[in-house]
Amino acid sequence: MRRHCNVKIVATLGPSSNDYDMIRALHEAGANVFRLNMSHGDHSEIKHRHSIIRQVEKDLNSPIAILADLQGPKLRVGVFANGEEELVEGATFRLDLDDAEGDATRVKLPHKEIFDALEPGAHLLVNDGKIKLRVKDCGATFADCEVIVGGTISNRKGVNVPDVVLPLAALSEKDRKDLEFVCELGVDWLALSFVQRPADVQDARALAKGRAAILSKIEKPAAVKNFDDILKVSDGIMVARGDLGVELPVQNVPPIQKQLIRKSRAAAKPVIVATQMLESMIDSPMPTRAEVSDVATAIYEGADAIMLSAESAAGSYPIEAVTTMSNVANEVEADPTYLDIIAASRKSEGKTVADGIVSAAREIAETTDIKAICCFTQSGTTALLVSRERPRVPIIALTNNIGTARRLCLSWGTNCVVTGHVDRFKDAVLAAVRATLTQELATEKDMIVVTAGVPFNTPGSTNILRVAPCAERLIYSADQD
Repeated sequence: MRRHCNVKIVATLGPSSNDYDMIRALHEAGANVFRLNMSHGDHSEIKHRHSIIRQVEKDLNSPIAILADLQGPKLRVGVFANGEEELVEGATFRLDLDDAEGDATRVKLPHKEIFDALEPGAHLLVNDGKIKLRVKDCGATFADCEVIVGGTISNRKGVNVPDVVLPLAALSEKDRKDLEFVCELGVDWLALSFVQRPADVQDARALAKGRAAILSKIEKPAAVKNFDDILKVSDGIMVARGDLGVELPVQNVPPIQKQLIRKSRAAAKPVIVATQMLESMIDSPMPTRAEVSDVATAIYEGADAIMLSAESAAGSYPIEAVTTMSNVANEVEADPTYLDIIAASRKSEGKTVADGIVSAAREIAETTDIKAICCFTQSGTTALLVSRERPRVPIIALTNNIGTARRLCLSWGTNCVVTGHVDRFKDAVLAAVRATLTQELATEKDMIVVTAGVPFNTPGSTNILRVAPCAERLIYSADQD
């Protein structure tokens, strides 16, 4: 299924998008990737949604990526005798390991790891940052805090600790079970929550055993600080602005978003911008102007993908939300300013033959009358490098590996086509021509650029670039000369 915008759309599935007709409609409206949120729904529900996605993929003959988002450790306070209490600014409030129900002076925090890491002066944020505490004194089993920002605290509210790196693994016991389940099910991407250090990503990769690509969610200050090292060991990045905006001052999030997008793109790794992009469309068929500008900004910055959460999972207008994102993307990508911004931000970290091939492919395509860049890829690396270039012509990624085609659905501009086995460059060119003509990106009078690696089916071997006519008889003639 040919898309008319280059940025990809990730739609989260949930109660509002739980049957074949809706999931198919979301894909036809523009969703390239479906997110399965492991924080909601049991394994039977996840399996049900997965099977529907694969059926839609088969019926439409259109590769679809499935992203399983692992929950990560959840830090929460205990319960209160009265259900809730009001914390007043300037008051003292204790967090401890005592099993007794909480009151206006204290509550249990059943996470010894937090007490092990805390130091006087550190801050704790409760209930998405609505309550702010500062540690005055602490030990192995308690933390006496001053209430900096008061409010209502109630049972099992979440706790964020932005000032310290917590001695917690990114994968809880639940996550490990979920990871094994979805890898056996056959998802394409794993989104890893609570990432603080590269070792968190490496632990997940060891468990995945190559069955899914690893996408690191950047939602903690420690992850921002260690981002360069985290990026090196990740296959993709999600700018998770929700938790990031809780643990950091909100004004810090936009420049961080821009920096993470640029670094991810330079490394040829797909990056998603997520959280509250069209939040008002949970209840309204129309977004706010500010939300439209937010979506547009992520596209102007060069993000590979933009994501819907509750809008498509639990909202009243999931199809309208996807359609809105698609419409915004088409409008932005048609803006000459967008093309200038993307070109000005182009930066490559590589100096390999493959880097040179894809750079040359873009240059040729943009300076001559070339209709598409077609790249043969086994592992997806070549297509990722072409995507990083952000060419002004369509990208067709051809592979005989359905897993590679699905994973590339997350990457900017890639139109993924599954081909048969190819072991000669002439056959590769012919397959590229057929795909281009089938998708109506060119006519037999036009030219395309084809990149590939010889020997075929060897990951990372891109070493050939050819400008090919779309008329098959001309291709045969050229090969015989």
